Amino acid sequence: MLAQKPPMGWNSWNTFGKDISEALIMEIADVMVEKGYKDAGYEYVIIDDCWSLKERDENGRLVPDPEKFPHGMKYLADYIHSKGLKFGMYSCAGVMTCAAYPSSYGHEYVDAATFAEWEIDYLKYDFCFFPKSGNCRNAYLTMSMALRSCGREILFAACNWGVEEPWTWMRSIGVHTYRSTGDIFDNFKSFRDIAQSQCKNLSMSAPGCYNDIDMLIAGMYGNGNVGIESGCTDDEYAMHFALWSLYSAPLIMGADIRSVNEFSEKLMKNRGLIAINQDAEARPPFIVSDGENWSKCCALLKILSGNEYAIGFFNFADEENSYYGLQCNAFLTDMGIPYESGMALDLTDVLTGEKLGKVRDLLKIDVRPHSCRILKGSLVRA
Repeated sequence: MLAQKPPMGWNSWNTFGKDISEALIMEIADVMVEKGYKDAGYEYVIIDDCWSLKERDENGRLVPDPEKFPHGMKYLADYIHSKGLKFGMYSCAGVMTCAAYPSSYGHEYVDAATFAEWEIDYLKYDFCFFPKSGNCRNAYLTMSMALRSCGREILFAACNWGVEEPWTWMRSIGVHTYRSTGDIFDNFKSFRDIAQSQCKNLSMSAPGCYNDIDMLIAGMYGNGNVGIESGCTDDEYAMHFALWSLYSAPLIMGADIRSVNEFSEKLMKNRGLIAINQDAEARPPFIVSDGENWSKCCALLKILSGNEYAIGFFNFADEENSYYGLQCNAFLTDMGIPYESGMALDLTDVLTGEKLGKVRDLLKIDVRPHSCRILKGSLVRA
């Protein structure tokens, strides 16, 4: 089964936009292996929009831009596969792509067969220029059926921006991930608002089909194609990556991984956070506290496989609280662990490795504004 766990990989759009090429994608594949991203779990190398010519060929097939991809897509797929990675591409359900290139609208079965011939492993399917008279659900169902009949397993990443509440129907039509929000931008407000918008829409996100809250911006610092308002701080990027991990969201990097700084590289390869994201049960987090509608400190509990649990404290406040200071609190009874049970959580900080030991009643954690603490542990006798 495809997508037993949330997909992990890299996509060209956030940093490079239309400025993509065969040489760039091959270099990214090299870096994925050489710098340990593949070993950390990232496997898909995905080309986004702007890869084709503006017209189909005489047989109605999509044609890669020969200046950008002089050896064609099968050559590039072979190179990526030789690295032990998987190859992803892009198309659109509308009458043209977001950058006005040919889409798959009305050509779903031809394009699926072409993608299979090129041996791609992943298709991002966007929603730009979708006709007002069109049937959104049928459009994604049609491409789903085309991919399933093309003779190759291709992960179907639907990207309809949350139109018609996709968390209520995308799983039923056979997609593997579905975009539930608008585009992410490289700033704190953008990733906060996205996470907040989906915190109560995750119940259908499970093995085989995941809620995709867009690509990662970690490591961009205002550069690239989605850089607005000078990017984020290190603490904010850690907060962003941790939220995506607890949500069991796809982890699709968008930064230029050839040159990200040491902090960002370590963050995106953090084995503890990735293990939480890739947990076999892929359960969504339980909201212990929403911090007065995500304006203050939120606490999320994620039940993991076996007797393990992750707890995330996220301080969305812009400044230190005048009464509580940096402190974020959560009662274990609100996590289903009453004091009378005689049980405690034995916790370790995922980001620092600090051992907090056993906590039985009230969990008090210092969290700076615009930062997080992620704890992981097991339920034991006090």
